[in-house]
Amino acid sequence: MRTLPNLLGLIQEYQARNGFPEFPSELYEPCSYILTLGGKRIRPALLLMGYELFRDDVEKALPAAWSVELFHNFSLIHDDIMDAAPLRRGKPTVHTRWNTVTGILSGDVMLIFAYRFLAQSGDPDVVARLLNTFNRVATEVCEGQQLDVNFETRADVSIPEYIRMIELKTSVLLGGALEMGGLCARASEADVQHLYQFGRNAGIAFQIQDDLLDTYGDPEKFGKQVGGDILQNKKTLLVLKTLEVGSRQDRDELNRWMYTGQEAPDQKIAAVKDIYNRNGIPALIEEEKQQFQREAFRHLEAVSVPEERKTALRQVVEDLLGRES
Repeated sequence: MRTLPNLLGLIQEYQARNGFPEFPSELYEPCSYILTLGGKRIRPALLLMGYELFRDDVEKALPAAWSVELFHNFSLIHDDIMDAAPLRRGKPTVHTRWNTVTGILSGDVMLIFAYRFLAQSGDPDVVARLLNTFNRVATEVCEGQQLDVNFETRADVSIPEYIRMIELKTSVLLGGALEMGGLCARASEADVQHLYQFGRNAGIAFQIQDDLLDTYGDPEKFGKQVGGDILQNKKTLLVLKTLEVGSRQDRDELNRWMYTGQEAPDQKIAAVKDIYNRNGIPALIEEEKQQFQREAFRHLEAVSVPEERKTALRQVVEDLLGRES
């Protein structure tokens, strides 16, 4: 079984052999650019790991893996436009470095290339099943993004609604990548579904961990400003849990800070964290995360391959869920 660095090396080599055309450069340079911004390539790596649970010739799954990475980066280009984000991983976003029209067109062509690579992913029956999964996941990612936009102007978002939003926006693609790896390997339907549920639940736990790190992470390890969600008034799980369990006074105070305090960001972050701490929110959120994490690994246990074949995949996901950055 290959290690994560080995698989990332295969992905990098495949990328080098399958670059974008040179003309017109205004269309394709932004596509190549976003792929240089330091992404972890975890989604294509998970697809390859899902494949390698069942088969050793993992190179055959590289086209499908690369299609997932292209889709992910297409979505980032368009998300940055919708969010008017100036930076992505510390570098100018595509629409900032070029312009919005270029960002839209370059994102569109990346999605088309994702389908081109998917069509190269095996026999026609395998490709048909991959397309069904890919189209389902791509649709759900768009649904999740729309829900996230809707929540910005809603004051009554519930915790189940929030979990569903992060499931659609983030975790279904992780689950879909693992599912596609199983499909490429012609695994049984039961194993394919366990892989999907493993990735889906791990993805929700991953996003919950991200909410925690944004408020409680070590700034030097986290790589960006701690408290950014507070300053942007995001309705994270920490906010929603406080509104569920906090005292009337703490709920009212939190709601006031959601609409004030931009002129004193350090004071706002400290005040909101004090509210969280008084209500034991970090421990409650950690338990939410652990529930999804336990469910994820329950599904991995159910995949019908020897335990030693699961070791690398298990370690990668455990590292993701225990990360500090």
